[in-house]
Amino acid sequence: MKVAFAQLNYTIGDFEGNSAKIIAYIEKAKVEGADLVVFSELSVTGYYPHDLLEKKEFIQKAENAVANIAAFCHGIAAIIGAPRINQNEKGKQLFNAAFLLFNGEIQYIQDKTLLPTYDVFDEYRHFEPNRQFGLAQYKGEKFAITICEDLWDEQPTASEFGKDKLYQISPMEELAKLKPAFVVNISASPFSYNQEEWRKNVLINKAKKYKTPVLYINQVGAQTELIFDGGSVLIDGNGEVIKELKYFEEDFLIVDTRNIGEKQLQPEAGTIEKIHDALVLGIGDYFRKMGFTCATLGLSGGIDSAITVVLAVKALGAENVRVLLLPSKYSSNHSIEDAWQLAENLGIQYEIVKIQPAVDAFEAALKPIFGGTSPGVTEENIQARARGIYLMAISNKFGHILLNTTNKSESAVGYGTLYGDMNGGLAVLGDVYKTDIFKMARLINRDKEIIPENTIIKPPSAELRPDQKDTDSLPEYHDLDRMLFGYIEMNLSPKEIVDMGFDEKVVNRVIRMVNMNEYKRFQAAPILRISSKAFGFGRRMPLVAKY
Repeated sequence: MKVAFAQLNYTIGDFEGNSAKIIAYIEKAKVEGADLVVFSELSVTGYYPHDLLEKKEFIQKAENAVANIAAFCHGIAAIIGAPRINQNEKGKQLFNAAFLLFNGEIQYIQDKTLLPTYDVFDEYRHFEPNRQFGLAQYKGEKFAITICEDLWDEQPTASEFGKDKLYQISPMEELAKLKPAFVVNISASPFSYNQEEWRKNVLINKAKKYKTPVLYINQVGAQTELIFDGGSVLIDGNGEVIKELKYFEEDFLIVDTRNIGEKQLQPEAGTIEKIHDALVLGIGDYFRKMGFTCATLGLSGGIDSAITVVLAVKALGAENVRVLLLPSKYSSNHSIEDAWQLAENLGIQYEIVKIQPAVDAFEAALKPIFGGTSPGVTEENIQARARGIYLMAISNKFGHILLNTTNKSESAVGYGTLYGDMNGGLAVLGDVYKTDIFKMARLINRDKEIIPENTIIKPPSAELRPDQKDTDSLPEYHDLDRMLFGYIEMNLSPKEIVDMGFDEKVVNRVIRMVNMNEYKRFQAAPILRISSKAFGFGRRMPLVAKY
């Protein structure tokens, strides 16, 4: 059978747009001689609709879209993903379903069995798990249709990915008894730089274990914080990857399940390059799907704002990025020069606005209240909030989205000012550790100097007081990031982190900073997720707790 992989980018709730895209690729697959074309999980609605699934109108539109798409399936079959109403009186009202369409009708339905409830996933909130297994039949072939997690019965653990059992039932064990010719897996599996290899190994191991080819079709594109990387694959019954679609791009490929041909793989990319590409996709889709075109941010001469503006230009174009250089009396000349040079290198619009008059006005107004106290963090934060006012003014006046430039290291320990440098509609680097920020700068500059070298090599500083450096209050980033990764991604205890070779007092202070700043992160902009444990929806911690 000739099967077309349609790896596409959907928008949540855009039934008209998603349906039109699916129908267009059904026609494309038909013209190019495919027997079957396969789309990703919940392709009709976009993944994940969250509580939109509780709205009757939303489900009705999904049903209408499935029927409309089926009408175009003549001379070709299609597998699409959509919610389905549970007709039983017991259980949740919906199933997460895969529909096999041909002859203008729904010919077979397979519901999802293993509903993820960890990290960013909460499918059991809306869906009832499947308890029945069968094979689809088309063109004389009997094959299995699975949905994402149904192809595996395990999840990555905190300390060693891929070892712990998560589910009591294995759909593949049940389906293998029916001896399918191959397995189709429609998926919406988001990108995570530290689980990507684990995910591919799961697919390989299942194909090898059951000696059955696996056709894995993943979604691509970003839905707010979730970034789907595509990378759909055909794996033969020996567990060998034969065909691989592009990463972070829409793609289309037809394979013959009886004659899969030569290998067709994507060039290997490094971790930082994948993170870079994921963030560019995340920015672009956030703006496009929200109906915005232009971004603004504060360009400080530091490495975080430098990386953010480069990514924004790649995602939106130089003509759609406008920045402010907002020096205070503590800003060094080289920081202003570095910011100016970067703006010139990128060809973006920029203005220099000195914030000192505004800061002086605030301090003068507060002087009667602050009388008898010494300057400190409060006065430093006034500078950050003054910058925030200017940036939000640009955002409001011209309809630009303000991009937040805070990195994960800073966010973890609360090294940021609420309603100041934490302002923004999207946190571009909120899931990227500082050490990886430096690596990304080198990646960006690998062909020519875009980010001024001085921005990369100078000691990081907020420049809110004379000669300030981040290391005045934080460990060196190469140590801090290892501690944070252990505590956040690996869920290690303080003792286990100390056993990695760190001073106990330093570890306890860092963990205390992480815990006590949860209230700041609760109010932060949505973060583009590129790891297995980002701040935000996937890490729900109490704001008030003793731990």
